[in-house]
Amino acid sequence: MNSSTQASLVNDLVGLLQLAPLGDDRFRAESQDIGTPVVFGGQVLGQALMAANLTVDANRPVHSMHAYFLLPGEHAPIDYSVERVRDGRSFTTRHVVARQQDRIIFEMSASFQTHDDGIEHQLAMPETAPPEGLRSDYERRLAIGDRLPERLRTRVLHPHGLEFRAVEDDDLLAPKPQPGERSIWMRTVAPLPDDPMLHRALLAYASDHGLLVTALRPHGMSYLQPGMRLASIDHAMWFHRNFRMDEWLLYRIDSPNANGARALCRGSVFTRDGLLVASSAQEGMVRVRR
Repeated sequence: MNSSTQASLVNDLVGLLQLAPLGDDRFRAESQDIGTPVVFGGQVLGQALMAANLTVDANRPVHSMHAYFLLPGEHAPIDYSVERVRDGRSFTTRHVVARQQDRIIFEMSASFQTHDDGIEHQLAMPETAPPEGLRSDYERRLAIGDRLPERLRTRVLHPHGLEFRAVEDDDLLAPKPQPGERSIWMRTVAPLPDDPMLHRALLAYASDHGLLVTALRPHGMSYLQPGMRLASIDHAMWFHRNFRMDEWLLYRIDSPNANGARALCRGSVFTRDGLLVASSAQEGMVRVRR
């Protein structure tokens, strides 16, 4: 891709997170079909976070969000309504509900805080291969494009404004059992505006990529295999420090448990120089029809 194409893809991604005000703390956003049968959960996470932020003072960045995916969303506009739960001296709380055609498909609580000083420590960044020399997810999909189901080809073989490079280059069509952990480098393919909230919303968007599928690795399964059904149930994020989404970030994911047709996955996000900037956790439904 040339630089103008990359810039256009990032502009489209940024535009996806721009919400139209409807009045009374209500907002509307468009949806993007990236090849998933329902709307991508990361899109809803990022848009809901932007909706909440539009009702909060700029000097209070978001530090945590807890969300539930209630119903599958359609590839259609989504309305977000924000409830101003609390405005304290240091903390602000917002509750967001997402609707499509009078159906509540998603809800989220988010907390924002003033900049305060305190104790500091963090988890050490694991040693891993650098992003240079790794194949991107887009390149991996192109390599097997002729073997993908026809219903998936058009969308999943289309370039995107976010680039992901998995350290573990698993076979997407015939995986083998592996440890339930993986590392993914990620960034936008072109520079972003200097808006910290936009970078956090884009990380929320990106955090849904590769998270739940990590639970498939111990079983030698792929999300592309027939009969596989994956769906996010809930998603939580904590933002620890500032970062830029247009610079390489390492997403270290593990899956400590799966049972009852559910799997739990956790993620830690590091800058390239080892700063822990965010953490995530998600439980999702994992069902295989045989």
